[in-house]
Formats: sequence, C-alpha cells, structure tokens
Amino acid sequence: MARYVFVTWDGGGNRMPTITIARALAERGHEVRVLGHDSQTDAYRAAGLAFAPFTSAPGFVLDPRPVGLLRLFTDYGLADDTVAQLAAFPADVVVVDCMLLAVLDVLDRMGQRFAVLEHTLHDFLASGSRVLEVVLWPRGVRVRTPRRHATPVLVASVPGFDVPFPSRPALSAAPGEVVYTGAMTRAVSAQPAAPTVVLSLSTFRFPDLVTTWQRVLDAVEGLDVRVVATLGPAMAVGEVRVPHGIEVHEWMPHDELLPNATVLVGHGGHGTTVAALAHGVPVLVLPLDATSDQPRVGRAVARAGVGATMSRRTDAATIRRAIRHALGDDAMRDRARRLGDAIRTLDGPGRAADVLELSADAGR
Repeated sequence: MARYVFVTWDGGGNRMPTITIARALAERGHEVRVLGHDSQTDAYRAAGLAFAPFTSAPGFVLDPRPVGLLRLFTDYGLADDTVAQLAAFPADVVVVDCMLLAVLDVLDRMGQRFAVLEHTLHDFLASGSRVLEVVLWPRGVRVRTPRRHATPVLVASVPGFDVPFPSRPALSAAPGEVVYTGAMTRAVSAQPAAPTVVLSLSTFRFPDLVTTWQRVLDAVEGLDVRVVATLGPAMAVGEVRVPHGIEVHEWMPHDELLPNATVLVGHGGHGTTVAALAHGVPVLVLPLDATSDQPRVGRAVARAGVGATMSRRTDAATIRRAIRHALGDDAMRDRARRLGDAIRTLDGPGRAADVLELSADAGR
C-alpha cells in the first residue's frame, strides 16, 4: 500500500474532486491525508479523511479578487506547511491543487514526487499559465518550466463537451501526461417527473451575486414549471425577493437534485456544470467572474450545443426566454443526453486512483 498527501485550498469547486479521489484511494487500503485551510476541516473530516489545516493561514477567508488569488497561489507559507507535513508523514505521492504554484515549486526543488490535480478545463489553465508566467517570473515562481518530479496532470473533467470523446490512450504515469479522469459526481440519466428548472449560482459572494440572483428569480416568476433554487452559504434568503412557489434550499447534493432536473441555470462553475451535463441536463450559464474559468465554461457549453451563455447583467425577460427555449429545445436536450451518456462511461474517481497508484509504483 502507498501513502498519499493531498494539498488543497478552500476554493469551492476543488472540494468534490479532492474528496472523491482521496476517498477512492483510502477505500483501496492506501494511507491518505489532506492538508488544507482550516475552513475546510469539517467537510473533509465528515468525508472520513484525515485532515490537517495549514498552520500559516489561520482563519482563512477567500479573497476572490485577482490580487487576492495571486497572493494565495504564490504563498510560500503553504509550501512550508506542506514540507512540515511530509516530515511527519512521508508520502509516496503528493497530489497538489493546480493553483498552488508555490507548493508545486518547492516540492519539485526538494525532489518530492507529486501529481497535479486540475478541477476545470485544461485548455483554460494552459492559456492562463502563459499570462501567469509573465506576472510571476520577477518573483521567482516557476509556472511553465518543466518540473522534473511531476507525475501526470489529473484533469477532473472530460476532453470538451462534444461527443464522441477522443479515443483514450492507456493510463500512464509519465511526467507531464494529461489524463482526463471524468466527472467526480455520481450521475444517472435525468428523468424529471415534470419540467424542472434548477437555479444554482456560486457559493462565493462575487460582487454581482445578489443582483444576478434577483434577475434569475424574477425570470422564473410565474413559469409553469417546478423551480428549485439552492442559494448557497454566500447569501441569505432575505437578501432577495423569492417569488411564490419556488422551492428554496441553502444546499442540496447534486446526486439528489440533478436526476430530477430539466434545465440548470448556473454561473459556469466547472464542477456544477459538469455534474449537470453528466446527468444529461442542459445548462444556461451566467458567469459571475470574468477573470475566472466561468466565461470559458459558458462558451464551451454553447459551442457544444448543450446549453447557452449570456451576461450576468442580462435582463430578466431575456433570461426567461432562454430558459423557455432550453425547456422546449428537443435537439439541445438530446445532445445533452448523449453527452451525459458519454460522461458516465468514465469512472472518474477510479481512473484517478489508477493513475496515482501507477505513479506511486513508478517511484519505488
């Protein structure tokens, strides 16, 4: 059996891939620990995983502005915490969130074998790395330099939202290999008893979150369909006017909500979008953050014909028309259904665990 340490941060969309892959390894008998922010403690321990918080970042609260994210991704204090964790719990492979650039840098310099976990579209990260390289080069943080001790890049996604997928080569632990593992959520083909619109925006309080929620809620007012809204922890029900007849929850698991959905309206978060598509549910994307992957996810959905995207500032009447169109577009729903069938053929957690086992074996 092997030892694995996952190094993560409180980013919302990276929680499900990290927990799911870590649990898949633990269920195979491997020793697994997770290192992350103290705000993640309850979620990871509730998942049955050994968890330790970063000692250098107590009371963490995410600053989603570009300057805040840049500060987080280049925080060498998190790298020092990782080194200290490895001194107490030596690992065969460290699985590092792709955004923790300082941790990746230090692990490579010290000769520690590690894998990179991506939780969004690989093309988005590849293009973004070219920009980060220019910004971070004066700080001495390597971004695109080949890392000698890196094993594969695990992409907790699928290779685009078009089917059929490209043929899959044999799983490999070769350095720099990009392995698409598939969705990290349990999924079935959605079979709603009646037309159902699910509203699910960000768990982070982006500047336009509340106003966007109000436009979306106004858009579904009076629609002759079931509407379920998951407002999330970033805002309270009292901050928006909820029309009569809408079912409101703070949170619901995807595998309980999406099997009964006809259309999802979201902000383009990668995890929620892929979860909906894994159930064969079309998606309407209203990105909340132009600097993130959300616009790219929205364009990918629209390009594949499995949904649409529009500005978060779109008026309620236009959003309403888009929802009605998605509800009545048989061709869109058929494309989404076929994409869902293809996504479900990939055992995401199992494929990721297989690759990480190959990586541990190769290092022995």
